[in-house]
Amino acid sequence: MGRGPRVIDLRGSDDRESVGLLCYYIFMSEDVIVIAGPTCVGKTEAAVLLAELIGTEIISADSMQVYRHMDIGTEKPTPAQRQRVRHHLIDIVEPSGGYSAGRFIEDAAPVIEKLLSEGKPPLVVGGTGLYIRAMTRGLFKGPSADRALRDELLREEAEAPGLLYARLMELDPEAAGKIMPSDLRRALRAIEVCLKGRRKFSEMTTALTAPLPYRFLKIGLLRQRPELYRMIEQRVDEMFRAGLVEEVRNVLTMNPSQTAMQAIGYKEIVGHLRGQYGLDEAVRLIKRNTKRYAKRQFTWFKKEEGMHWVDMTGIRDAQEALKKLLHEVPGLYDIIIRHGKSPLPRPQRAAEGKVQEDRA
Repeated sequence: MGRGPRVIDLRGSDDRESVGLLCYYIFMSEDVIVIAGPTCVGKTEAAVLLAELIGTEIISADSMQVYRHMDIGTEKPTPAQRQRVRHHLIDIVEPSGGYSAGRFIEDAAPVIEKLLSEGKPPLVVGGTGLYIRAMTRGLFKGPSADRALRDELLREEAEAPGLLYARLMELDPEAAGKIMPSDLRRALRAIEVCLKGRRKFSEMTTALTAPLPYRFLKIGLLRQRPELYRMIEQRVDEMFRAGLVEEVRNVLTMNPSQTAMQAIGYKEIVGHLRGQYGLDEAVRLIKRNTKRYAKRQFTWFKKEEGMHWVDMTGIRDAQEALKKLLHEVPGLYDIIIRHGKSPLPRPQRAAEGKVQEDRA
């Protein structure tokens, strides 16, 4: 099921640039479904059932699930789930390596094309907002990562905490104003772009690559904050019972990159293993940092245009979650029908509600 040629008559148009842009969107006739949202909200379970219903495969949009040997702390789909539905872009990089939004696009694009050629609407699932934005809206054209430069900057930061952010303030105050002082990863990238690109990071981000040429149906899952936070605490406890400490100890023998060790759950355990605090404190830090991360994810996705929000508060059963998606997301049922599936009688379109501030 590939893209067929279309004939479009441009004669008589006084604005060829506008018509050309219109044609670009007309060609975006293939459907790509995106399920996004904060950690622990229930994306994986619902996505696996949806993929089975449609007969498609899942493309992971998670910046940490790409790493091999980092299974418990990154909340990868279980072996049983991956046996039921094929998952792409999981376990593709060693902990010593790096990964970026640019590489995500390079890896995801051929998978999407292959699935579409087989008549399967790709299902992109994850909580890394930058990856989803790069796919649907484009990515800024910045210089490639420089491991040596990053190591040098991180050594300086270790010797004088706060130096990294102060340097960004000097190089690009506008970019610094949009990055939290504690977000070393983003500050590091912004400084790297300024130094290697010889332009301000804030200026370069206005030059975007083209988005992938598909029609994206973006679905955002949310829950009331108290419920989501309870689920986060339960999941962290389950991670420790599953052997998170031993997993981190094992990864540390693999010369992991700074990027890999920035994953929540890993950096906190590293502090514990180095004797900086006890295990109970590591548990507390992971729960606190995961909640903060979930809040940042929700804030990011709230800014995404065209996101169809579905409130999963009170729903823990994946079948019920799937049923709610089919009834509340405009266009999802039609995609299923176009691919030869008819799971339920056509649902009535639910009224689109306002995203509440007490959701995360």
